[in-house]
Amino acid sequence: MATTLREPIPAPLHDIAAPASGWAAGQRDTAVFAGGCFWGVQSVFQRVKGVVRTTVGYSGGAAETANYSAVCAEDTGHAEALEIVYDPSIVSYGTLLRIFFSVVHDPTQLNRQGADIGTSYRSAIFYSGEQQRETAEAYVQQLDRAHVFARPIVTQIVPLDAFYGGEEYHQDYAMKNPNNPYIQVCDIPKIASLGQQFPELFQEYARAGEP
Repeated sequence: MATTLREPIPAPLHDIAAPASGWAAGQRDTAVFAGGCFWGVQSVFQRVKGVVRTTVGYSGGAAETANYSAVCAEDTGHAEALEIVYDPSIVSYGTLLRIFFSVVHDPTQLNRQGADIGTSYRSAIFYSGEQQRETAEAYVQQLDRAHVFARPIVTQIVPLDAFYGGEEYHQDYAMKNPNNPYIQVCDIPKIASLGQQFPELFQEYARAGEP
């Protein structure tokens, strides 16, 4: 479940600088986060302005076990993860982290999110490069020092070895199954929280080919 904060948590004091105007038009960066069931993580980030593409999948384990049936056994090392391709001139890595900690999940729950229990549901930031690592580590320290959450953050910050795209039926699952009881209870409130806490970044989402 997402946190119950009604206001967004403080913005990171340390962030990755946006590309200089006109210097890197069309530049795209990638972030990989894990925060419980990947349906809900995707349902939030695909509605953030500046996010170009999202893909649910798996990170933390080997290629041969990067499939849903194996990951559900909870012994592969994989977490259900989301790959986010974004335009850093519109939304920064630090802002994505802020949304991740504010709206997407509860970063104080160890190896679970609500009723979803297991290491595949763990909170994790899979970083690519030192700038992402430094930004993520500094932000967690900032939030813990400020006691933003009642308990310490348990989010793993680990290097991204690989991201493996998930099965097609998992992609855009919340969009395709809005009446699913799990989506209604766990994910629709997260979308509402995004609109409430970050109205300047919220946009409605439509799959390719839809109006």
